[in-house]
Amino acid sequence: MPHDSSDHPHALLPPDPALRVKALETILTRKGLIDPAALDEIIDTYQNRIGPKNGARVVARAWADPAFRSELLRDANPLLAELGYYGRQGEHMVVVENTDQTHNMVVCTLCSCYPWPLLGIPPGWYKSDAYRARAVREPRKVLAEFGVTLPETTAVRVWDSTAEVRYLVLPQRPKGTEGLSEEELAALVTRDSMIGTGLPKVAP
Repeated sequence: MPHDSSDHPHALLPPDPALRVKALETILTRKGLIDPAALDEIIDTYQNRIGPKNGARVVARAWADPAFRSELLRDANPLLAELGYYGRQGEHMVVVENTDQTHNMVVCTLCSCYPWPLLGIPPGWYKSDAYRARAVREPRKVLAEFGVTLPETTAVRVWDSTAEVRYLVLPQRPKGTEGLSEEELAALVTRDSMIGTGLPKVAP
């Protein structure tokens, strides 16, 4: 069949995902199907202007404002829409809170469903087969590989993100941050802490 032939264009793409993406971009650009400048603008928007700074602002506000936190955990969607952190890949958000008793972790076992308006472009490891399979089977081992070691008394709950529902982890507020502003708190929030594979930065 044509797809099995080494002469077929698909067979000539490099095996590394990043190289494959670049090769596809080159092919589509040459055919006049995409504008590289527009593509760069989209990537810059999601990487630097949209997320994960938006998610960090939401977490910081939840840490600083108990009423906001309570409403966010009850029904995040109206609040996120009001803040403008809504839309494509950000519909039907559920926020889950880390506590001393429970640590939450998000995975998409089928593909790479991810809250783009809050966290930007998903990292490569989030889309990998290894993470998608192992996060469900052995979450503590995966967390340890990310540098997160939890007490045995803390349960790990894994949430499977889908096209219908996406999750954001509300990490625990670091100790010693009582006097910090929301902007200062947001600087402590990491992307991985909002996926559950990391923790917030320690207060300076």
